[in-house]
Amino acid sequence: MSQRHRRPVITLAGLLILALSAVLFPTAPVAGAPRTHAVPLTELTVATEQVAFGLRRPIAITGVPDGRMLIAEKDGTVRAYHPDTGLAADPVLDLTARIDTSDNERGLLGITPAPNFARTGILYVAYTSLPAGELTLARVPLGAPDRLQVLLTQQHSEYGNHNGGQVAFGRDGYLYWSLGDGGHANDPFKAGQDLGTLLGKIVRIDVNRTCAAKPYCVPADNPFVRMPGARPEIWLYGLRNPWRFSVDVDNSLWIGDVGQGLVEEINHIRPSQRGANLGWSCREGTPVFDPQQCRPGGRYTDPVFEYEHFMTESCSVTGGVVYRGSRTPEAWGTYIASDYCSTLAFAVRPQPRGGYESATIGRFPTQPTAFGVDVHGELYVLSDLPGFLSKVRFERVS
Repeated sequence: MSQRHRRPVITLAGLLILALSAVLFPTAPVAGAPRTHAVPLTELTVATEQVAFGLRRPIAITGVPDGRMLIAEKDGTVRAYHPDTGLAADPVLDLTARIDTSDNERGLLGITPAPNFARTGILYVAYTSLPAGELTLARVPLGAPDRLQVLLTQQHSEYGNHNGGQVAFGRDGYLYWSLGDGGHANDPFKAGQDLGTLLGKIVRIDVNRTCAAKPYCVPADNPFVRMPGARPEIWLYGLRNPWRFSVDVDNSLWIGDVGQGLVEEINHIRPSQRGANLGWSCREGTPVFDPQQCRPGGRYTDPVFEYEHFMTESCSVTGGVVYRGSRTPEAWGTYIASDYCSTLAFAVRPQPRGGYESATIGRFPTQPTAFGVDVHGELYVLSDLPGFLSKVRFERVS
């Protein structure tokens, strides 16, 4: 239900203060920002400490209010880690009976707690479902798999790869979900530029209401609500396999989109850029990939950071999160990501007057698959086949 708000009265003095603030602070500070100024990224490096092992292909991680980290294993189980007690032996949720794991990229792919998780214990999950790998978004109470409710699905039977799978709540209270382009190579379904399918998109839905026969509603300000033939759930399009993205405090999305064989890219999309076309498969990063998919007069949003495979021995970007913790104020506001093969630690940070600063600031453990933050905003990273969980900290370069 919509809510009405009183319009604030702005005095002349208030307008003068706002104007002066705009001059002095071109980029408004985010609430909770530390007083210590961020240092150049080249003065930082990352260090990791392994805090848990014995995980089976850990693929997604999220913090919950009681201090635990919930970890999704690709086969369909969710494990709990707490820094005081370690990794619990038994899963807190088992969805293996529903999960299609027939391909290396299929499985339980994303988890995020409901905003009222402390009261309800509801977890939102993204997975490939039996029997044919259908991309599935659902919600389920911890410990009660029989009460799972499917919200939204997308057929994905032809190929096992490019499933996307990140799921996260925005600061606007809506749920965001990423889906890959349908798999194989070369965008075989030409899904990236097709607004009639959810493949190759990030969608945004309201899971707190129901509309007609759907267990969710489409927000009225979604960009394609009134476009004939377009799926109204779409928030962004032109993606290849955005299997990891995160939502920052200003409700902007940081997206790691996996390239085909040349370029891996990171996109930073603010709410005002809703409906942005990120280019695939007209483009792979900024280079043109398939001219036939490039539309005359098309407007494409460039990544804020990209890197080439042959320069870094990389293969697949692992999108990360923006550091908003308090342990290292100098790194506050820095986006951290990596690559599944090279394990390089990529740091990207918006500049106050426009543009982005970036640097490589170390390496993460083998095969990083996901980053997450605890209740205090401190970073963790998962490692796939070793089955590790590591805590991440920043250090100043001496």
